[in-house]
Amino acid sequence: MKKALLLLYFICVSSFAQKNTKISTIDFVQVLNQNKKEVVFYYENNWEVLRKMAIKKSYINSYQLLETKPTKEAPFSFMLITTYKDKAQFDKREKHFQELIKLKGKLKLLNHKKPKEFRKTIFSKDVHHKE
Repeated sequence: MKKALLLLYFICVSSFAQKNTKISTIDFVQVLNQNKKEVVFYYENNWEVLRKMAIKKSYINSYQLLETKPTKEAPFSFMLITTYKDKAQFDKREKHFQELIKLKGKLKLLNHKKPKEFRKTIFSKDVHHKE
């Protein structure tokens, strides 16, 4: 009986910890064809606008747009970080961002260049924060 209660306790604690664990998505973005101005414009006028809307609606916890110098080993110039307060918020991210995209409307682009012409997401990672 003690073993069963102990097992139940650990399951409950583990479940509670997962619900309260922040999750961040990180996209590593490469600038294509020297189009840094287009990339910055795109993220400031689209990606960041959506994150500000998401914060107001409590769809995300926070966001960061970080710039770094690309290297041969790490050819990305930007890291886009969106942090969710818990797994429930994370699991609803696609639904929530589709809603916000509809509210925001048309993409804002510099020089009429499409995103595929000026940026490439090299890879994405999900990170679970330990608290």
